[in-house]
Amino acid sequence: MKRRQILKAASTVATASLVPALVQAQDKYPSKPITWICPYAAGGNADSRSRQVAKVMSSILGQPIIIDNKAGAGGNIGTEAIARGKPDGYTIGMGNFAPLAVNQSLFKKLNFDPFTDLVPICLIERGPLILMVRNDSPYKSVKDVVAAAKASPGKLSYASGGIGGSHHLSGALFEHTAGIDMIHAPYKSGSAGATDLMGGQVHMMFEQMYAAMPSIKAGRLRALAITSKTRSPLAPDIPTMAEQGYPAVEVLNWQGVIGPKGMSAELIKTLNAACNKALQDPDVKEKILSQGNEIGGGTPEQFAALIKAEAPRWAKVVRDAKIVPE
Repeated sequence: MKRRQILKAASTVATASLVPALVQAQDKYPSKPITWICPYAAGGNADSRSRQVAKVMSSILGQPIIIDNKAGAGGNIGTEAIARGKPDGYTIGMGNFAPLAVNQSLFKKLNFDPFTDLVPICLIERGPLILMVRNDSPYKSVKDVVAAAKASPGKLSYASGGIGGSHHLSGALFEHTAGIDMIHAPYKSGSAGATDLMGGQVHMMFEQMYAAMPSIKAGRLRALAITSKTRSPLAPDIPTMAEQGYPAVEVLNWQGVIGPKGMSAELIKTLNAACNKALQDPDVKEKILSQGNEIGGGTPEQFAALIKAEAPRWAKVVRDAKIVPE
């Protein structure tokens, strides 16, 4: 009897000593796989960048990060899914230019508020667009395009990957800034628009640099200007829109990691540190820079400031151009 009592007491002590360790293990973040929601379809730039960055962050954090593509409605479906996630750090995702800075002005009803329902964690990248025409186009400069558009209002057309995206808004901003009237031709994707540009169905297109350069280098398309503040080191011969007389047409398509509101400061700090470290990975850096994009990084507050600055700017473009969703 006495021996059983001693063994029972020893077992109780051992169990009690394990409780703090178990609690600590459960409290350590992350202790299970993380879901990363991408608001765009598999195969696109948002998806590929999500996978590249998440792979390195997974190694840093010691847990798998699973990409979940929830495409549709200009990025709204996936972004809403992020906003509706539990703020426990196990649901994060890619926050993109349109859902965070444009769609609140574009759509009459949005089921999330980008400023109150989401928290910025870390900017991943920013990238310019290139205004391009067919290589046999008569337009050799932005000045040529403006002159032709003013001579024949409503005749020239520009392609985009859909209403409210960076392709479309770059064109709308250009129209308003230059005081010209052109036809917007929205496609289901940027690549579909570029295909019709090469086929002669449209006159021009603002395309993201990484997608534009292969056709420009191959001689199928001609670059007229880039929308960054300075020329790109990857294409130093392409002048900026500012050099062509339109400094207001400065556009950088951007994306970064976001999470649902209510995440603790400690969780945000952990994820921000992991993302910043991932952006210094040689392979990730090479993939971003080789596309002509700028590496992001920085604090959550800096990412939040970017979103806050971009939203009113694009709201004005949406109003001025009277853009409505399909």
